[in-house]
Amino acid sequence: MTLYDIKPRFQALLRPRVVQLAAAGVTANQVTMAAAVLSVLIGAVLIWLAEWRLLFLILPVWLFVRMALNAIDGMLAREHGQKSVLGAYLNELSDVVADAALYAPFAFIPPFTPLTMGIVVLLSILTEFAGVMGPSIGADRRYDGPFGKSDRALVFGALACVVALWRPLPEWFGYAPHALMVLLALTVANRVRKGMKQAREKI
Repeated sequence: MTLYDIKPRFQALLRPRVVQLAAAGVTANQVTMAAAVLSVLIGAVLIWLAEWRLLFLILPVWLFVRMALNAIDGMLAREHGQKSVLGAYLNELSDVVADAALYAPFAFIPPFTPLTMGIVVLLSILTEFAGVMGPSIGADRRYDGPFGKSDRALVFGALACVVALWRPLPEWFGYAPHALMVLLALTVANRVRKGMKQAREKI
């Protein structure tokens, strides 16, 4: 069970707004690129001003908005005839770039380190790569947990609140990225395992 499982309900809430955006001529690719560009800008600002911890409170708000934008671009593509090959590439690549940009600022907050957060970013990329590999072996695009994109947004939003409001962070908090690494590794393994199982069942 992951946050991805409640996505249909979230989409139902957004559907009226999506209809309005489509009528106004907004495209799925525009929403995708806007979310990616703003994510990179927010990540850059947080890295530049990392000592201003209260700025990290921007992150949980933006992660929620970004989740909504990701749902909106998918609905525009599927429900309003905007699917395209370019859109498929932009959707996957921009997600990886945005995740890396938004997780990177934590590397500058002690007791986290660039090494541990770099590994978290790398494993996050691998989870999405493992999911995208599904269709190449005859399976679906995999979204298995326990630490998919929506779950990561929730955890990093909570982590940003802790960074902003608890200063200085205790040394033992430096082990938090190690727990994230375990969850990410399990997610990669689950997506590979279930993708292979589904592919075999289709043969």
